[in-house]
Amino acid sequence: MESHPAVTVATPELARPSVFVRHQFLIKRVFSLSGLFFGGYVVVHLLTNASVLASVQMFQLNVDRIHSLGPLLPLVEWIFLFIPIIFHALVGWAIIFGASPNLSDYRYVGNVRYTLQRVTAIILFFFIVGHVLHMHHLGTAFGGGHFKPEEASSSMGAALQLAFWIPLFYALGVLSAAFHLGNGIWTAGITWGLWITPAAQKRANSIAIAVGLLVAVLGIAAIVGARNVDVDRARTIEKTMQARKQWLLGEGAAASGMVDRPATK
Repeated sequence: MESHPAVTVATPELARPSVFVRHQFLIKRVFSLSGLFFGGYVVVHLLTNASVLASVQMFQLNVDRIHSLGPLLPLVEWIFLFIPIIFHALVGWAIIFGASPNLSDYRYVGNVRYTLQRVTAIILFFFIVGHVLHMHHLGTAFGGGHFKPEEASSSMGAALQLAFWIPLFYALGVLSAAFHLGNGIWTAGITWGLWITPAAQKRANSIAIAVGLLVAVLGIAAIVGARNVDVDRARTIEKTMQARKQWLLGEGAAASGMVDRPATK
């Protein structure tokens, strides 16, 4: 009987799981935390902007308090704004590319929320980029950077009154943020095991709706306030406030001996 050499069948090596898969537990929790960090910033930001409805003076005072941080402000922005949103966006895009909405097959409420969470994420990504370029000083090189802290009401008002579509752009962004943050709080609670039972999830729904409504109301109020600003009158008020601020700073410096006082006879 003839013997035949053994045939070796090559088996393909299993692909190594991606970093996201290998560290999914940690990444998803940091992802939810970064969303909550940014959500807290959004609420404070919209609350500040909505104060323009009260008066030009109140909005300017609120902006001055924020910018009184001086050199610390960029650090605060990066810790509480840019780093969380960059991480959240990167992981979010990874989740979106791996998502598989099945609304055509199963029209359950959970599936609708699942899909809307990802749709609003995409809208928010482009809205935030547009908003930063439009208002923040980082957008100055691109023809944006319209917001000026020392002229808070007039510069914000002028920026939103440039074209009819700009308030619509901001309204879309605000309403997307309202849903994304509200629903994101609900899903974050699931991720962290805070509400697992049906009763707990029902209570969490109320929290999510309340947060979403708060963001929507504050955001729309800020847009309406900015659209209704009398830019010329606001500039006059802001110049008066800046002059008084400089005068008070001068008086304080004189009182502390930091500047020479006029000689007395």
